[in-house]
Amino acid sequence: MKVWIPHEQGRALVDELPGVTVEVAESPDRLPGDPAGVRFWVPPFLSAGGVIELAGELPDLEVVQLLSAGADAWVGRLPAGVTLCDARGVHDSATAEWVVTAILSRLRGFDTLARAQGRREWAYDAVAPTDELAGKRVLIVGAGSIGAAVRARLAPFEVDLTLVARTARPDESVHGVDELPALLPAADVVVLLVPLTGATRGLVDAAFLAAMPDGALLVNAARGPVVHTPALVAELTAGRIAAALDVTDPEPLPADHPLWALPNVLLTPHVAGSVRGLLPRAYRLVAEQLRRLVAGRPLENVVTDGY
Repeated sequence: MKVWIPHEQGRALVDELPGVTVEVAESPDRLPGDPAGVRFWVPPFLSAGGVIELAGELPDLEVVQLLSAGADAWVGRLPAGVTLCDARGVHDSATAEWVVTAILSRLRGFDTLARAQGRREWAYDAVAPTDELAGKRVLIVGAGSIGAAVRARLAPFEVDLTLVARTARPDESVHGVDELPALLPAADVVVLLVPLTGATRGLVDAAFLAAMPDGALLVNAARGPVVHTPALVAELTAGRIAAALDVTDPEPLPADHPLWALPNVLLTPHVAGSVRGLLPRAYRLVAEQLRRLVAGRPLENVVTDGY
């Protein structure tokens, strides 16, 4: 069985299996050879466009194993019979760290202070007294593995945590998404961790944002199109709420977009999962998936219903 992976260092991270040949395919423009015989393909991290189209040129392809937790760019775009698997679990710690960092940075004014540092300005009077995380009511929209990781990391901060999933899970104290209108007015911080699907695209619209209380913080570590950007810009421009965004719509964000200039917005360029520990964790998953495929056992993280 021929396997394509996107990183040379991945060879050492994937266990040697009898009958498995690993080749490095960094991009559609840098392929190792004949695509015939490739049954298992790991595309580059956060790939799209021409990379996805390569799947149609692999005649023996059976499995696409993503390195991202989100599969929205790939759903519905693979040849019939190809199994799509995401990297659920690989990004839990990194994304959870970003969420906690973003919340603390925005509440404590670190983004404002970083800009002041660039001006060599002692900005105590501009931010003090700052807000704080202790005592906040945090609503996590998305109760998957990343949501659980965020909950575990926020718990020691003396916050009141509420989780929301597509459907309620009373035994786990998880609310259903249909309860959002009643939950949002009580949330000081709203964290978005849902996958991008037909049901979540535009979930955070004008009504959603209007239901958030004055002074609330919206944190998006999901996908940009989960939020209706014009509605978000309107609320932020009014100064009623603040935002910490790792993803935007459009993405990358154009240089002339109004989100760049708003003082109540903390922006990072989709870096939540891009950490040094990504590849070791990702290739542990790849190795396990290959062992399962060789042994004829069911694969993990198979994408169904868009996630």
